[in-house]
Amino acid sequence: MKTALRTLANWIEFPVLLAGLIIAGGLWGFEELMEVARDTTPHAFDTEILLAFRQAGHPDVPLGPLWLQGAMRDITSLGSSTVLVLIVAAVIVYLLLIRKAGTALFILVAVAGGQALSSLLKAGVDRPRPDLVSHLATETSLSFPSGHAMVSAVTYLTLGSLAARFLPGRTTKIFVLCLAVLTTLLVGVSRVYLGVHWPSDVLAGWCAGFAWAMLCWLAARLLQRRHSVADSDSELEKN
Repeated sequence: MKTALRTLANWIEFPVLLAGLIIAGGLWGFEELMEVARDTTPHAFDTEILLAFRQAGHPDVPLGPLWLQGAMRDITSLGSSTVLVLIVAAVIVYLLLIRKAGTALFILVAVAGGQALSSLLKAGVDRPRPDLVSHLATETSLSFPSGHAMVSAVTYLTLGSLAARFLPGRTTKIFVLCLAVLTTLLVGVSRVYLGVHWPSDVLAGWCAGFAWAMLCWLAARLLQRRHSVADSDSELEKN
């Protein structure tokens, strides 16, 4: 009994508690935003932010110079299925080459699961794309939640958290995780700037994506601990 309690106390550390809070907050935020998405009329929160990215009285003209529009299209591509598949495929092949098949399988399941969950949520809410402003990118799928925001969160946070485990120094680990979060946030902002998502779509995508990524991180941590215990038991049996 004491051993079990000691093991539980060692496992429930600050990062684990933080991950749990992110999961709980993400689920709560997604549920609240889903009520906004199901309203028959756009929420004032959505319309005000969406119009804030356009020139006053000209919903077809985005703020900023022409190069900013191109930059936003480039940034939004970081959350596209094509780019994410290429990144994940490259990471998986690398892990297979260094004989880390278990980690490669875990990344595949985490990202593919996030993509499948995003598709199911879109079909469940069935929210159309915003028609308040012009679209600066072509999209044909449903709007809620933002797949770019959700899957980029799942992909970049999962890869960032796994990479941080092998990097030396706390500063380097923090930099990689901050870079993953920043990339995810920029992708979401670009979706609103391009007019292809309501802000609540992006926020919901972040909520679901962060929650899923943290859940995958906890699963990876648990599997790692179990593997370590199994290895220790094997060594004891040999001795």
